[in-house]
Amino acid sequence: MLLGPAFVAAIAYVDPGNVAANVTAGAKYGYLLVWVLVLANVMAVMIQYQSAKLGVVTGRSLPQVLGERLPRRSRLAFWGQAELVAAATDIAEVIGGALALNLLFGVPLVWGGLIVGVISTLLLTLADGRRQYRFELVIIGMLAIIVVGFVAGLIAAPPDGAAFLGGLVPRLQGTETVLLAASMLGATVMPHAIYLHSALVVDRHGTPPAEGAVERARRLLRVTRVDVVLALIIAGAVNIALLVLAASSLYGVEGTDSIEGAHAAVRDALGPVVAGLFAVGLLASGLASTSVGSYAGGTIMAGLLHKRIPVVVRRLITMIPAIGVLAMGVPPTEALIISQVVLSFGIPFALLPLRRYTADRALMGEFADRAPLRWASAAAGALIVALNVALIYLTVAG
Repeated sequence: MLLGPAFVAAIAYVDPGNVAANVTAGAKYGYLLVWVLVLANVMAVMIQYQSAKLGVVTGRSLPQVLGERLPRRSRLAFWGQAELVAAATDIAEVIGGALALNLLFGVPLVWGGLIVGVISTLLLTLADGRRQYRFELVIIGMLAIIVVGFVAGLIAAPPDGAAFLGGLVPRLQGTETVLLAASMLGATVMPHAIYLHSALVVDRHGTPPAEGAVERARRLLRVTRVDVVLALIIAGAVNIALLVLAASSLYGVEGTDSIEGAHAAVRDALGPVVAGLFAVGLLASGLASTSVGSYAGGTIMAGLLHKRIPVVVRRLITMIPAIGVLAMGVPPTEALIISQVVLSFGIPFALLPLRRYTADRALMGEFADRAPLRWASAAAGALIVALNVALIYLTVAG
């Protein structure tokens, strides 16, 4: 069974930050921003395939390639911004898991964050060498729980087909929709997933052998294309389901601009079973995504600093900002959305080097990106940069 790495990377696309951004977008603006999710998911398929291809062909992760080619100061600066992205990721994931424990069992948020951190550390012990496949199976199982938890509400409240189709037309309505679009994009095209996917395929398939490397790469890339498309179709469907559920059941309802309020509104509108499934999906999302995020953080550090630290130590370090946010009483959903905007700013730093290296014939040989893929990835990078520049301008001007 060669499928699996893309499903682990896809967890990054259904983390609690997605829940906050997509539910807020649907509750406040109905189906207006469906097009953002569709576009982001198409971009994600392309980008994750490029990342996986780099790992399959070279036997090295994107951070390793960067670490080999950047001078020391540039390498340290690049590592600094990547670690900020990793911290923003962990804030979203730990807060989401803590919120789920609070909704399900009334656990205080700080204690919930600590519980999520401990469980995710235990999950990470599976993510080494011979047990890599077990880690993938556990994460895929959690992805299945997430799908059920977040899609169940659509059975009880089917979407408005005409309104959904209207949401596929690209348009925005003021500064807040730009903020939400950037947040949704940051939650969908995740920088740490770009770094991680190349490492996942190396950990799963190993480095290319001296003999038969080209034929092996062709075979693995055929499997990788299927892996990426299947995994991200599932992740994209979950994201769209979250927005559509909010648009069909929560639009215009007071207090739905937070996950807690949305959960209460879902319970009132669709019943305790659907609300309970929603909270369980959120818990699985937090636990799985924080494990995957820590895995990505270790990959980034190993590639750019040429150092590895014990997984428990790294887990403790990356938990500190998230627990701090919870302890300070920052509104959890607001913290989730802002964390996703930070992630959106980190996307070009991962995407542009990836585009450069996968197009480099000296590095990739016959597997270098051809013109259509190069132009498509350039357009994706330009769109992300433009959206972030618009966000800064509208925020300052407003």
